[in-house]
Amino acid sequence: MSRVYLDHNATTPLRPEAREAMLRAMDVVGNPSSVHAEGRAAKAIVEKARGQVAALMGCDAGDIVFTSGATEAAGMAFPDLSGAIFSDIEHDAVRAAASTGELAPQYVLDVDTDGVLTGTINGVSIFDGMWDDVVAMQAANSETGVLQKTLPIAQDIWATKRGALIVVDAVQMWGKLPYSIANSGADFVLSSAHKFGGPKGIGALYVKTGVEPAVRIKGGGQEMGRRSGTENVIGIAGFGAAAEASQRDVANGKWGRVEKLRNILENALAAASKTTIFVGKEVQRLPNTSCFITPGWKGETQVMQMDLAGFAISAGSACSSGKVKASRVLKATGYSELEAASAVRVSLGLETTEEDVLRFVDIWAQKLKKHEARAA
Repeated sequence: MSRVYLDHNATTPLRPEAREAMLRAMDVVGNPSSVHAEGRAAKAIVEKARGQVAALMGCDAGDIVFTSGATEAAGMAFPDLSGAIFSDIEHDAVRAAASTGELAPQYVLDVDTDGVLTGTINGVSIFDGMWDDVVAMQAANSETGVLQKTLPIAQDIWATKRGALIVVDAVQMWGKLPYSIANSGADFVLSSAHKFGGPKGIGALYVKTGVEPAVRIKGGGQEMGRRSGTENVIGIAGFGAAAEASQRDVANGKWGRVEKLRNILENALAAASKTTIFVGKEVQRLPNTSCFITPGWKGETQVMQMDLAGFAISAGSACSSGKVKASRVLKATGYSELEAASAVRVSLGLETTEEDVLRFVDIWAQKLKKHEARAA
């Protein structure tokens, strides 16, 4: 039996469109900063891709700054001399970037039992005396798939403290659901190409007109002086092609089929185990993501057993899945240490089939029975 890849929130297979664009870009020798014909050809690739990424995000091409990925983009979105508000469900890259300001300690937003932001800190509304400069929120959680309505919170923040900056991590949202900068309410928005079929090592930061990011890499003044260094033309070409293709897939409703598969998966898992908990099932989630907890059966153990059986799944976000510890995201949502350590994430892709899903459930149920027999 061939292996089944069910970890698309960690990274996705490279789209054919991205591969073709990258191969074409490999034959373009010029430096985008050079003024001769070869340089202009390379620059044209970069600017075409900038337009493709901007079309996906629903913004002007001049608002897009290419980076090495979302982690670098996050680092640019937080000024050094700022305090920040964020939640414990944020990605490690966002939390780290938000915690580098000189006004630390920072303040942590509350989430409810479904993992949805409440707009409070320790039960007190952040809008009653807003005191910080930057608020970080995510559009969709990488572990649970739970969606956040960031725009209403941003609007309340604007009414409370003019000039506060809003940073939205939309890395998991792009290419899966209709979404745009207008939905975010953000001054800065993060993206990463490999989450929707582009190459690894290339991402972008959306920068709202009139706002400037923190310049971390200085030198030749590329990317409108916001991020120096010769552009990764090949990666950028793949990024643009993947953005265009993923936008087309969303418009054509292809993720509706994936959502049906996710529901088939969860219904079959529920039939196999009466103790398994499905995180965020009662709220809006990404169409491809299922995070489920089987108390007492360690997530890492499940990942290893399913890997040996030919299935790639995760015990958390890709940046934390190699660490043997309970999910911070799930503990913030109110799950116990035992429950949080017993979670796994299955994230489907456009190429996932019903046969893949049902075969996964069959093998998983067999492994569960063996675990229960050993624990008895």
